[in-house]
Amino acid sequence: MLSSAGLAFRCRADLPRDPPLYRAAGLPRCPPPAPPEPGNSDSRNSDWMVSARFGNCSLVKGKRGLVATSAPTGPVNDRSERLPFRQASQEELKAAYRRLCMLYHPDKHRDPELKSQAERLFNLVHQAYEVLSDPQTRAIYDIYGRRGLEMEGWEVVERKRTAAEIREEFERLQREREERRLQQRTNPKGTISVGIDATDLFDRYDEEYEDVPGSSFPQIEINKMHISQSIEAPLTSTDTAILSGNLSTQNGNGGGSINLALRRVTSAKGWGELEFGAGDLHGPLFGLKIFRNLTPRCFITTNCALQFSSRGVRPGLTTVLARNLDKNTMGYLQWRWGIQSAMNTSIVRDTKTSHLTLAMQLGIPHSFMMVSYQHKFQDEDQTRVKGSLKVGFFGTIVEYGAERKISRHSVLGATVSVGVPQGVSLKIKLNRASQTYFFPVHLTDQLLPSAVFYATVGPLVIYFAMHRLVIKPYLRAQKERELEKQRESTASDILQKKQEAEAAVRLMQESVRRIIEAEEARMGLIVVNAWYGKFVNDNSRKNEKVKVIDVTVPLQCLVKDSKLILTEASKAGLPGFYDPCVGEEKSLKVLYQFRGVLHQVMSADNEALRIPKQSHRIDADG
Repeated sequence: MLSSAGLAFRCRADLPRDPPLYRAAGLPRCPPPAPPEPGNSDSRNSDWMVSARFGNCSLVKGKRGLVATSAPTGPVNDRSERLPFRQASQEELKAAYRRLCMLYHPDKHRDPELKSQAERLFNLVHQAYEVLSDPQTRAIYDIYGRRGLEMEGWEVVERKRTAAEIREEFERLQREREERRLQQRTNPKGTISVGIDATDLFDRYDEEYEDVPGSSFPQIEINKMHISQSIEAPLTSTDTAILSGNLSTQNGNGGGSINLALRRVTSAKGWGELEFGAGDLHGPLFGLKIFRNLTPRCFITTNCALQFSSRGVRPGLTTVLARNLDKNTMGYLQWRWGIQSAMNTSIVRDTKTSHLTLAMQLGIPHSFMMVSYQHKFQDEDQTRVKGSLKVGFFGTIVEYGAERKISRHSVLGATVSVGVPQGVSLKIKLNRASQTYFFPVHLTDQLLPSAVFYATVGPLVIYFAMHRLVIKPYLRAQKERELEKQRESTASDILQKKQEAEAAVRLMQESVRRIIEAEEARMGLIVVNAWYGKFVNDNSRKNEKVKVIDVTVPLQCLVKDSKLILTEASKAGLPGFYDPCVGEEKSLKVLYQFRGVLHQVMSADNEALRIPKQSHRIDADG
């Protein structure tokens, strides 16, 4: 497959390694050192198929033959988690190779069809072992993937380096590619705010409007609106241009401004930014912002500005000093001088389940104290509830609310604000990707219990009704469309995997018979029945179809010394297995006998499994 002349392959930066190979091979989730390009992470675009797996390694067949994977050492980044990996030793490889060779050796099968299938699988196992047993080709595959072994689109350079040196070279090239991608990103961000005056709903004098046509309906008005947008244009790896603008209107009067900022990263410890702006309300603006890490746990930000207007030049200066108090807590000191001078100190504690803020400000015209708490539920929808109390010279404000994820990129939130003398307001916010839509609804200038009640109950009733009647059916239909599209695109691949799994099961029959005889002699582990796929146990899903395959023979073939150990990886990659329901949740259900007693266990697809266990025992009295 590869010559032994000591060649290395330098990856073109636009060719990432193929991570689906690791997922299809039944390894724990293990993408390449850098994230793949969008679209390359879908296993349906890969022509790879698992043929066998041994130890911490897998044999994977492609259109150009069979290669193998091994779990790299050290923690590897995943988009959602980090998992440690153990590299299989040469002794483990040799032992597993000998076992697979005994299973697939052509001489052990007399039937012409089985002999042909065994010969093909035997050759693939041998080719895979050649890759894994050579430290150099193994390192190239672990870093570069199948493209490194196929040598398509790669520049060949002379080298004799270690796996660490190969990885360092790859990461350098990957950084160069990321820099080029960065220069093509604009990172747009926007905010739309629409202020609504609904005080006529709760605070009106009906007798004043008795003779006015149409006065029986409350008047709800839009009294203010604000729109802002910004885009970033990376110029080099250290320089970025930021263009932003905003338009505002309130009670018929409005204006806007446009700003251009140039940001330069001066070092790993800091950056600087120059800002230029102009508008019809405030006049030209010149600003300078500097950020600097003073220590690994402390940083400072300084912002200087000169605002030109008809009243003259208005200078302003803001300085923020921040420090990590512990792993989850930050402390801030802020000094602001200019139009509204103030000193502010705050402590922010952010953990996996909560967010707490304590703040105090002394300034002109406002001084206040504030405490805010947010609880984060660890559910699929990332639900959060929050409350805050703010007391100052302007009065007292109590706020409470919640937010929840309603789709992959959207978060919906609502907050009720009750204040003296501010009155009662309802604030609705929708975050959609990098866009924010904000709707503050002012209900009353007084503290009316009816306004507080409807501001609290109304959004809850509307949300649950919309979630049940609109959002949930839409998401379910969208998921079904995606699954159907995925099934169509992988139909031929799944059929091929099914045929190979059936062929592997036929080749295992003789080995399984011997394993069962040995286990029966010692009263050991015998797999009575095993199924893999989608099980429906919930009554609410009783209309869904069960999709499982019989994997009794493949599991029994993996039994060694009355033990069966499956790693934390998808079981679709095991010999004799295939995916019977692409894109859906799968489980493995095993009924086995150990020491003459029946046991039963059900394991999730990516869950590690070790049998026998006392907890799996079926109670004869039950």
